[in-house]
Amino acid sequence: MLTIYSDTHQRHHAAAELIDGKMLPPFEMPKRAFLVHDAIKNAQMGSVLEPDDFGLAPILRVHDAGYVHFLQTAWQHWVTEHGEYDALPLCWPVRSMRGDRIPDAIDGKLGYYSFDAGTPITAGTWDAITTAVNIALTGQRLIAKGEKTAFALCRPPGHHAAQAMFGGYCFLNNAAIAAQAFRDSGAERVAILDVDYHHGNGTQAIFYDRADVLFISIHGHPAQEYPYYLGYEDEPGEGEGLGFNHNYPLRWGSDWDVYGAALDSALQQIEAFQPDALVISLGVDTYEQDPISRFRLTRSDFLSLGGAIARLKQPTLFVLEGGYAVEDIGLNVVNVLQGFEDAS
Repeated sequence: MLTIYSDTHQRHHAAAELIDGKMLPPFEMPKRAFLVHDAIKNAQMGSVLEPDDFGLAPILRVHDAGYVHFLQTAWQHWVTEHGEYDALPLCWPVRSMRGDRIPDAIDGKLGYYSFDAGTPITAGTWDAITTAVNIALTGQRLIAKGEKTAFALCRPPGHHAAQAMFGGYCFLNNAAIAAQAFRDSGAERVAILDVDYHHGNGTQAIFYDRADVLFISIHGHPAQEYPYYLGYEDEPGEGEGLGFNHNYPLRWGSDWDVYGAALDSALQQIEAFQPDALVISLGVDTYEQDPISRFRLTRSDFLSLGGAIARLKQPTLFVLEGGYAVEDIGLNVVNVLQGFEDAS
């Protein structure tokens, strides 16, 4: 299996995030990607390639141009106003406030374009997030040219980012941009399976009214779990996309028996859709020892997860999302990929 990776991810290295009422060191840190990279090399999974540069055009196929410009310029705007420390929002245009005006002030822009206070913008964020997109697009192009599978070792993750909104450690939606690139390169139908512990709210929003991209997510129930306000069973898509969005929200404590049943159902949905390409938003924060998640998947369960996905026999791009049990993240990712390879 080919892996695409770049050390550029380390340029996004936040000092702290607001979580559980405290400013704490971020759970989403450069060490995550370094350890996954090391595990891939140690397991001799295959060649590790540098990404190519695809420019802004594929990003703008998914994300709003004004939002992209904001991400390009936010750090310098913040430094001019406040100084050289991480940028975090402090207020949002919630219910009863106006959401049709974008403020001039950087503090207003941060709130307008975000949905949480746990996703700091730093001096190197733009470089890191555009490199992550290029990693996903390099993997997509390899598959479009005939590779059966590839692993895009992206950091920061992307599945919480919507057309014009960041949060959940995500700024640009790597998986969604790759899915759109598959469509633009000739695939008639693309399926995205999100197996991260947290609902891929951004990916759902991007494709919610489309029938050419099937989105399925298995995740912690939004009645209990971040991001709380999306990811319920009764969100089937709308307009042309009606019937092409499927959520499998699971309660705290779900183990492989529960998770595996949801996965089997999700895979049946994908098989019926008959996609030309499959994108996996690969989060391993479903792990029983993950510090911010409450499922009970074990290391060996990740082998089963990869094996189950392989049974679809689809050209498959894995895109790294979450996973915050840092010391185990490499092994868990390798287990998914190894399980996939062994069953292919």
